[in-house]
Amino acid sequence: MKTVDQWLDEYGESHKNATNKLIHWICIPLIMFSLFGILWAIPVPSQFEKVSPLLNWSTILLVLAILFYVRLSIPLFIGFIFIAAAIVFGNHLLFNFLGGNWQLQVAASLLIFIAAWIGQFIGHNIEGKKPSFLKDLQFLLIGPAWLLHFALKKVGLPYK
Repeated sequence: MKTVDQWLDEYGESHKNATNKLIHWICIPLIMFSLFGILWAIPVPSQFEKVSPLLNWSTILLVLAILFYVRLSIPLFIGFIFIAAAIVFGNHLLFNFLGGNWQLQVAASLLIFIAAWIGQFIGHNIEGKKPSFLKDLQFLLIGPAWLLHFALKKVGLPYK
């Protein structure tokens, strides 16, 4: 099992160009938000709503992501809890703003998702290196951790 530093260092190898980094700071959060927005719109069994109106495929995947982060690093796990809460809150607001229309939720989320991935591939074209997730799908979870570790370091908090 790789350490958090091994994951972050390996991810960072294809993210050295300043423009690519900037694009990632914009696109990774948008991809996360939109992916969970798409998942938010998938119908759930009626039993889910009995537990909580926020229990859906999006929140289930977020819990699984949180479990990945707890294995990776406790500070990243704690930070990701706040990110997950923002994703849930933001998608809940978007859904209500769209009048509870699942089709509009999916359409808006798909537009954001596609635009953000185009941005990511532009960044990697500028960098001249392939996206890390093409090597290992777990890097899809390391991207947010990579950004979060920089944010934690910026405010003087440990990331591991």
